[in-house]
Amino acid sequence: MKIGTIDVWPPVVLAPMAGITNRGFRTLCREQGGGVFVSEMITSRALVERNPLTFQMIAFGDGETPRSIQLYGVDPVVIGRAARMIAEEDLADHIDLNFGCPVPKVTRRGGGAALPYKRNLLRAILAEAVGNAGSLPVTMKMRKGIDDDHLTYLEAGRIAVEEGVAAVALHARTAKQHYGGTADWDAIRRLKEAVPEIPVLGNGDIWNADDALRMVAETGCDGVVVGRGCLGRPWLFRDLDRAFEGSAERARPVLGEVGAMMLRHAELLCEVIGSESHGLADFRKHVGWYLKGFTVGAESRRAFTSVATLAEFAARVAELDPHQPWPDGIDGPRGKSGERSKVLLPHGWLDDPEEMAVPGAGAEDPTSGG
Repeated sequence: MKIGTIDVWPPVVLAPMAGITNRGFRTLCREQGGGVFVSEMITSRALVERNPLTFQMIAFGDGETPRSIQLYGVDPVVIGRAARMIAEEDLADHIDLNFGCPVPKVTRRGGGAALPYKRNLLRAILAEAVGNAGSLPVTMKMRKGIDDDHLTYLEAGRIAVEEGVAAVALHARTAKQHYGGTADWDAIRRLKEAVPEIPVLGNGDIWNADDALRMVAETGCDGVVVGRGCLGRPWLFRDLDRAFEGSAERARPVLGEVGAMMLRHAELLCEVIGSESHGLADFRKHVGWYLKGFTVGAESRRAFTSVATLAEFAARVAELDPHQPWPDGIDGPRGKSGERSKVLLPHGWLDDPEEMAVPGAGAEDPTSGG
């Protein structure tokens, strides 16, 4: 798969996830297998205003290539300035635009998954991003639409092709579905048929490498985007490497190997954050994902969330049963799921899809998703 001038093999992309895909987690996943590993989402406004935290979030590791930034914004002018800044200051090799965030505080201001409904605004944003990015490829990630009555993905895909976007990724759910229900892989197939000129990547319900192969076979998509499926499972990228090379070998680590991966992950977070206590605090949300399905008592699980040093963390790992086998039947959703009763939108948002109403700065909430 090619994204602009970038060769991508295996055809796998790590989805940006807020609070997850920092440099430490990307390093961990890259140690397992290849692909494109995208930064946490940053807002275009924060970038052009040179927010220090934003620059920390787009710091890349030695040898990290391609350097991929996910950019979110609602104002074509600001998006254009951000894209030009990334290109001229050599901040990344690839820009991905987020049009998939379903979070209510974003959609109710016209951002995220709500924005593609305003097709002229979407076109203006894409034109400014591509026009200012120089030689950098610009891609976009989106959802099917707001809900089943307001689907936007096919028209958005055609607009992307017309404005020079290098690839499109579709999370095959609507904003109303949030992360609930089942991803509509048929929508990925329809999008690929609608935009044969550029790569289409499918996203949604890839919990193991065989799911990825099945998605490609059933939809004809050019690659896959993996999000929640790798939470507590960074070796999924090793499996994806093997799967796309035709190997049937899959990782089924025993608990001792899982514990070693947890320690490696914790060490990377401490290094990136610059503090053992803060790095270990950041790791707490990963404990349940790593230990899901294993017979580990509640006291032991709590112990991992209360350690203050890496030495203590290593001691807790040593207490795990190293030979406990990988549990069966645990592939499936991780992280928050569930549908919304409705999608919050600005007043009158659905009245005129042609309207060029640029949402205010409040829509650029630094909340990733999609």
